Amino acid sequence: MRVMVFAIATEESNMGAPPTAEAFAAMDRFTEELVEAGVFVAAAGLKPAEEAKRIVLGGPDVTVIDGPFTETKELIAGFSIWEVKDMDEAVAWAKRCPNPMSGPSRVELRAFLEVSDLAEYLTPEDLATPRDAERSKLGVA
Repeated sequence: MRVMVFAIATEESNMGAPPTAEAFAAMDRFTEELVEAGVFVAAAGLKPAEEAKRIVLGGPDVTVIDGPFTETKELIAGFSIWEVKDMDEAVAWAKRCPNPMSGPSRVELRAFLEVSDLAEYLTPEDLATPRDAERSKLGVA
C-alpha cells in the first residue's frame, strides 16, 4: 500500500521560515531509517503558498488564483510517499517522525487509490499488470 504523508504547514513554515539545522538533521536521520526499511519512495518540501497558484475548474471556465490563499485554513508544507503493508504501519512510522518546527506540527496520511481499488472500471488486461495499467490510465509511458 502506498500512502501520501502530508506535512501540514504551520504559520511559521508558510512564512518561509526553514527548520533549524537540528531539525533538518533529525529529518535526515528519519528519512534514512525509512530508506533502510524499504518504506521511502519520495519526499519534498514545498515553497510557501505566497508563491503558489490555485487553478479552479468549473466546466468550461478556468480561473487562476495567485497565492497566498486567504480562505485556506490548512496548507501543505511538504510530502512523502511511503510503501507500507497497511495504514497501521504508516501510523507507526508517522509517530516516529521528528517535529521539524519549533512549535506543534501535524502530518496527515492518505492512502493512494490503487489499480485494485478501481477493478470495476478496468479490463482483465489492465488488472493483469497493475503498474502498467495504472501508468496507462494516467497517460504515462
